[in-house]
Amino acid sequence: MSTSDFEFDRATTLAAGAGAGEWVGQLDDQWRIGNGINGGLLMAIGASALRADLDEDGAHPDPLAFTAYFQSPSEPGPVTVRTEVLRVGRSMSTGQVTLVQADAEGMPHERMRALATFGDLTDREEPRLRSAPPPTMPPPEQCIGGGDETPDFLAHSTLLQRMDMRLDPASSGWLVGKPSHTGVLGGWLRLADGRDPDVMSVLWALDALPPVAFDLGLMGWTPTLEFSAHLRRHPAPGWLQVQLTTENVAGGLMEEDARIWDSEGNLVALSRQLCGWRAPRG
Repeated sequence: MSTSDFEFDRATTLAAGAGAGEWVGQLDDQWRIGNGINGGLLMAIGASALRADLDEDGAHPDPLAFTAYFQSPSEPGPVTVRTEVLRVGRSMSTGQVTLVQADAEGMPHERMRALATFGDLTDREEPRLRSAPPPTMPPPEQCIGGGDETPDFLAHSTLLQRMDMRLDPASSGWLVGKPSHTGVLGGWLRLADGRDPDVMSVLWALDALPPVAFDLGLMGWTPTLEFSAHLRRHPAPGWLQVQLTTENVAGGLMEEDARIWDSEGNLVALSRQLCGWRAPRG
């Protein structure tokens, strides 16, 4: 796994560890959201390690499905990634990956555990019987940049500096204290340093936008408990169009659905995550 001139590739670069199926890396403070490392980056790191094990013959380069459970918040610093190959098939292969960090006393803490199926997305583009069209929203230059108007607890999140985010004005009322309460949040996204999207950065992008809970007036922390991503197509270069929705918010839990289209209007990825939320005080 070689380094690159782009921030995302450097952040997901791993080196071989002490034994088979072990990799070591560094969780970069520049991908922090709140006090923890962005979950989308953790999934991309795990997928990169699994790709190295499941794509030895070049037949299975792409994650098709990736389901992650987040056990504890990740922190900037060293990380150990362990992979296990569960099945190798002709068209698909499946593996498991865990991300572990040690505390100050050297005790290991599991941060994320995931199961993933890999294949070749190039072979999955046709035939296409149905595909969800992208939602109607203004072009990026007519949308709202994700800058200084973010909530206080996101104001110092370094993740926002890694991406160019343009939010749809129709779902951005929460920025000025006027959420629409429709349970929809959308916009455009690309990496700030100009790197074009690929399947690994699309996996990250599924968890990159502010949570749809903000559109419901829930401005607190919404930790991800479980995340299931489906990758459907290699993205075309350019902007990614992202839409988040939710239809069930109760008992401190919420489902958040994400869909991503590329610059040519192709649906390239979708996901559902179960996350927590807290009711506002008072």
